[in-house]
Order: sequence, then structure tokens, then C-alpha cells
Amino acid sequence: MLARMSEKEEPGRGAKSWRNKVRAESALLVSAGTVAIFFAAGSRLIEDVAHPLLLVGIFLWLFVIILWSAISVARHADCLAIKLGEPYGTLILTLSAISIEVVMISTAMLHGANNPTLGRDAIFAVIMIALNGLVGLCLLLGGLRYREQHYNLQGVNAYLNVIMSLAVLGLVLPNFTTSTSGPTFSIEQEIFLAVVSLLLYAIFLFIQTMRHRRYFMDSSDNAAGTSSAHHTLQMRSTPFHATMLLLYLIAIICLSEKFAIPLDNSIEKFHMPQAFGGAIIAALVLSPEGFSAIDASLRNQLQRSINILFGSVLATIGLTIPAVLTIGLLTKRSVALGVQGGNLPLLLLTLAVCVVTFTSRKTNVLQGCVHLLLFAVFVLLIFAP
Repeated sequence: MLARMSEKEEPGRGAKSWRNKVRAESALLVSAGTVAIFFAAGSRLIEDVAHPLLLVGIFLWLFVIILWSAISVARHADCLAIKLGEPYGTLILTLSAISIEVVMISTAMLHGANNPTLGRDAIFAVIMIALNGLVGLCLLLGGLRYREQHYNLQGVNAYLNVIMSLAVLGLVLPNFTTSTSGPTFSIEQEIFLAVVSLLLYAIFLFIQTMRHRRYFMDSSDNAAGTSSAHHTLQMRSTPFHATMLLLYLIAIICLSEKFAIPLDNSIEKFHMPQAFGGAIIAALVLSPEGFSAIDASLRNQLQRSINILFGSVLATIGLTIPAVLTIGLLTKRSVALGVQGGNLPLLLLTLAVCVVTFTSRKTNVLQGCVHLLLFAVFVLLIFAP
């Protein structure tokens, strides 16, 4: 009799489980519907600049949908991180976000008038938001909860070594070369920077995932509680999470192509700083990593937070700069990479503060406050350069 009762209840449980799956992935349904609407309407819906309220409404609509989908990307990436282990889970999240960034920057660069500083502004904004805003927030929240947090010094040194080299070569050196006028590289210099950036990033991935994988793993006792800390996640099979991650990325990439157009039009319509567009792109790109990094810090897993945020910055410099330069070469558009004005000393100060912050194996609240101060300066210089 009990067997018959369980058989009767089984279909109900299956239907409930199916409804829970659909509810959990509602962001994908909304994103797919939004993509269908915008592709069916064509370009007239997003190119209309005659009605400011409509332009702002479309901008906010796409921003919210992309952000919602980005949160879902972070959720599935966290599940894959549990199943695959570090640093593979973090690497999946980082490369997913960088693919979004490249598509958004490429679309914005190819739309409308030539904006030679868009790629530089987006890359610089990623560095400032990740190394100052998000790192500062992680250190502050983690310090308030645990007083001190520990990390693997060898892994951080590997990150900073490559980040500092590529950041100075890509964003500082163009201001001092004499082959061309302005903060730009010559064609030969652009090809050289693109090749060495990709090569150095590939070598870093080899170190991170194979030869010295232990450098990027939490060596403290905090790693033991990783699985129990993820009890709120609905764990399913690896193919399921991988498929959903890919579907969300496709939706975000499609929406990003549409979002770049009203973003560019809004900046021109309301006479906003060009750097604001790069900051918006960077904020959307970093949203999956930001949520995951903050959550990891609150679980006292600072090493994972560092892997996420430093990995995002390194991938941005190592992959996005070559992508921007390649687009410029193919379309014969000038690309200005050199950071100028007050942003130049801010970039150098950020790199120096990162070195000082991560010279020992533990962090505290004070270091987080210093990074947040530099982030506030970055926001100030966008609107008051």
C-alpha cells in the first residue's frame, strides 16, 4: 500500500521539480523573450533618439535584463566551480565575462562615429572597479566579519607580476612612444603588443591550471568548508550547468549587441562623459565576478575572491586589448590606449597599493578602505576630470 501511495505521489514531485527548474531559470526566459522582441522590431526601436524617455527606458530595460542574466551566469559558474574544483571554476567565470566584454566593446566601437578611446575607457574601468571597488569591498566585508583573512601569496604575486607588466605596456607606454602622435601605437607596435599579450596570458593559464596549480588554491583550513558553504545552491549535473551557462552567455551577448547602441546614443543625447560609457560596460561585465567574489569573501574564502577579481583584470588586459587592437586594424580605426590626465597617476597608484596590500599572507579592514578610497577618486574623475 505504501508503494502504491509513493507511486501516486511521484508524478506530483516530478511536476513540482520541473516547475522549480523553470522558476529558477526564469531569467533565461525573460532574456530570450527580450532578444526576440528586439530582433523582430529591427533597429528602429533602439536607434530612436527623438524620444528621450523611450531611449532611457530601453537602456534601463536592457541593463536590468543583462544584469539579471549575469547573476545567473555567476550561479551556474559557482556550481561548476564546486564540481570541477579551483581554479577551473573561476577560469570558466572569468572567460565567460570577458567574452561579454569583447562583444560589447566591439559593437560599441563599430556603431556610429569613431570613438578611439572607448576600448581604453572600458579596460581602465574594469581595472579600477575590480582592483579598487570590488577588492576593497571584499577586504572590508571580510575584515569586518573575520578580522583577518588569509590567501596564497605565491598566487597573488603571479597575478600582480603579469598584470603590472601588461597594464604599463598597454595603458601607460603609448603616452611616451614617438612613432605616432598622441596616446597611440604604430601598426607594428600594436601587432607586437597583441601577440605578446596573448602569449603571456596563455603562459599564465598553463601555470595556473597545470604546472603550479597549488599557487591558486586556498592552503588554509577555510577550503575544507567550501562544499558546506554552498548548501543553498541547487546542484545538478555538470552538463546541465554547462549548458545553462552557455545559453545565458548567448542571451547576454545578443542583448549586449543591442545595449551598446542605446548606450552610445544616450551618451551623445545627454552630453555625458565618454568615460561613463566605458564604466557602464565594465560594471555589467564584472557583475558576475563581483557577486561571486563578494560571496566568497563573506564565506572567508579570500583566495577565491582574489582568483576571480585578479583573473578578470588579467583576462581584460591580456585578451580585450588584443581584441580592440585587432578591430582597429581591420576597420582602419584609430585606437587610443594611453591613459591620460588624472587617470594615469591613479592607475600607477592602484598598482602600487595592490603590491603593498598583498605583501603578506593576510588582509584587514584598513586595506579595504584604502582601495575603496581610490575607487571613489575614479568615479570623481569621470564627471570632474
